[in-house]
Amino acid sequence: MQKSIDDIDFEKSGGLVPVIVQDANTKDVLTLAYTNKESLTLAKKTGNSWFWSRSRNKLWMKGEESGNTQKIKEILVDCDYDAIIYLVEPSGPACHLGEKICFHNSLEK
Repeated sequence: MQKSIDDIDFEKSGGLVPVIVQDANTKDVLTLAYTNKESLTLAKKTGNSWFWSRSRNKLWMKGEESGNTQKIKEILVDCDYDAIIYLVEPSGPACHLGEKICFHNSLEK
């Protein structure tokens, strides 16, 4: 079912919703980030992964500094309209540390 940005419940979590970024081909989960209405609008408009940085308190596009961009193939919304998946084609590592994915650390048992 097609949904619009206005259907997303940004107010539930103070204006932000989590975005799971997943490789459209391998299905690897690349990272978890956050988006607000403005960054989601930019993502839809440009086809690039845009987010809201909670630490820097600003919009950012994945790859704007590293060159490791992510082309969005599809955007999925969960049943409560408060979480999103970007299915992407990455041009390089997702992690700012140079790793393919951000989830490369294991928690001790």
